[in-house]
Amino acid sequence: MTNTFYAGILGGLIGGIVAASLLIHLDRSRTIPSRAPTVAMRSQDVVSASRIRLMDAGGKVRAELTMSADNSPALFFYDSAGRNRMVMGLYSPAEGEAPSVVLNDAEKRAAGIFRLFGSRDTPVIVLKNQGRDRSVYGLNPTSMDPFLANYAGDGKKSDVFGSY
Repeated sequence: MTNTFYAGILGGLIGGIVAASLLIHLDRSRTIPSRAPTVAMRSQDVVSASRIRLMDAGGKVRAELTMSADNSPALFFYDSAGRNRMVMGLYSPAEGEAPSVVLNDAEKRAAGIFRLFGSRDTPVIVLKNQGRDRSVYGLNPTSMDPFLANYAGDGKKSDVFGSY
């Protein structure tokens, strides 16, 4: 009886493994489409446009993916009054196409800029007030040393540490 019992368990185990293997193989052949339809579907998923706008329920433009005036890609965000409040994009080719994020005040002037700068793409943060630089923090593109420079209301620069 023990031999029959163990033979039954072993037979059931082997049968279960074979059945599971066949089931998995058959299930894959039904759920994985062939490569030809996948390639055709991917080419239909491409959207080409020079401008894409995101509108709110009232029909106002709230975001826009477009090429900026200097022919660089940018994503603009607008508040409910239509003011440009944030831009994520690349600077012009003349400035090395450095990536940037610009936060604008209610008058649409840059209030904060985070960007990469120089030939080594060092990070820089510029804080502004009424369109004028007030504090600049980052890494010096030549030495890679950190710096912090502040500007008084009259535009006079003072280095807190490092050099910029």
